[in-house]
Amino acid sequence: MRRSVLIVDDDPKLVELLRLYLERDGYRVRTAGTGREALDSLADGQPDLLVLDLMLPEVSGLEVCRAVRERSDLPIVMLTARTTEADRIAGLNLGADDYVTKPFSPGELLARIRAVLRRVGNDDGPPLLSFGELEIDFLRHEVRVRGTTAGLTATEFRLVGVMAREPGRVFTRRHLIHAVMGYDFEGFERTIDAHVKNIRRKVGPGPGGRSVLKTVHGVGYAFALGDGEHAH
Repeated sequence: MRRSVLIVDDDPKLVELLRLYLERDGYRVRTAGTGREALDSLADGQPDLLVLDLMLPEVSGLEVCRAVRERSDLPIVMLTARTTEADRIAGLNLGADDYVTKPFSPGELLARIRAVLRRVGNDDGPPLLSFGELEIDFLRHEVRVRGTTAGLTATEFRLVGVMAREPGRVFTRRHLIHAVMGYDFEGFERTIDAHVKNIRRKVGPGPGGRSVLKTVHGVGYAFALGDGEHAH
């Protein structure tokens, strides 16, 4: 089945170029020129992935991202002309899975789209891991706490999954970028920090009030089990 992509940008020439490029690669493409049009299009049916410009008229890309994340884990690749780390982190904190900084080539965006969809569709290992009140369901792509879904994005889920398969192992930020984002991801290590912050907020503290994801200062992160708990 052909994957569908919604492209949201107020530059009609860029949108048309990307539409032709993605359709040539086999994707079904919908387009929108404003944040309001994007929300209306999403209300009519959710695509497999959203390509979203940050700077949009009427409703900003960040607002669209926030609205999407309130009800969906739809994969989002953000487009931004902004170059500061803070702007990129803002998008990631709202739940974007990846970003591309303008100017970029259609080929670069296509590679990012493929990487994100590949992460969403492939998770090797046991279908379910259980750590006390925390469950990681690889079939449904859900993390549940006491039976309630935590609402992680595709990238956040894969980040938890990678570490949970090897509890206690310390992963460097660079290793996690390679494992979760793919070797073709040219982001920065603060990307992982933003995703970990989101996961902690959504999942909440583990036993004893400790975070499920442990910070190992100067190194990276590890999946922390509570005392006496075991994976099943």
